[in-house]
Amino acid sequence: MKKIVFITGATSGIGEGCARRFAAEGHDLIITGRKADRLAAIKSELQSAYGVRVETLLFDVRDREAARAAIASLPEEMRAIDVLINNAGLVIGVDKEHEGSLEEWDIVIDTNVKALLAMTRLIVPDMVSRGRGHIVNIGSIAGDYAYPGGSVYCATKAAVKALSDGLRIDLVDTPLRVTNIKPGLVETNFSVTRFRGDQAAADKVYAGLRPLDGNDIADVVYWTTTCPEHMQIAEVLVMPTHQATGTITYRQ
Repeated sequence: MKKIVFITGATSGIGEGCARRFAAEGHDLIITGRKADRLAAIKSELQSAYGVRVETLLFDVRDREAARAAIASLPEEMRAIDVLINNAGLVIGVDKEHEGSLEEWDIVIDTNVKALLAMTRLIVPDMVSRGRGHIVNIGSIAGDYAYPGGSVYCATKAAVKALSDGLRIDLVDTPLRVTNIKPGLVETNFSVTRFRGDQAAADKVYAGLRPLDGNDIADVVYWTTTCPEHMQIAEVLVMPTHQATGTITYRQ
């Protein structure tokens, strides 16, 4: 059955991978992001390649009113969202908790936690009323394993786990399903943002091993949403073969 899939942060990395994976399977998309040119390019490419419908919504997920207005602007035939992928997220810096920037932490918390809550609040009630839907939250191995210079980011991903678990409890009397995907090392723009644009520093994060990429995580996301309806994949922890925990890896 063709589905309508809503993906936040779809202009790169895991979000873009999810858009490509679901489009390749014939599903219609609503993709969001802050870069108009990337949204337009992805829309044009996927519609041409797969014959699916792609709606683009240009807004920052931290802006609650912009999110509300964007969702309200969707054409009627694209409002029955079947899959919500809360993917938008970031980290800035590797500062110690007692030395970091409060302003940067606000951006991280607002994006990773408060925006996820807002999108859930705006989209899930309609899923409940229709008796159909799947919420996929992109968490992280960081929500299980704190590491030096990452305490605030780790805390936000621990929050994603708690919010996923809580939503699953709240929806237990409905057919809706909730999945928390927890990737380990995934090579995207994530580390470039963390190191404030320093590509060389970002490359060192993945040196000596083969990391996952956005398409790998997209495959996992797609699998969780295509399981039989009586089956709910609550969590998936997925890492490169040479990663054992959040901080233990083997590098050649």
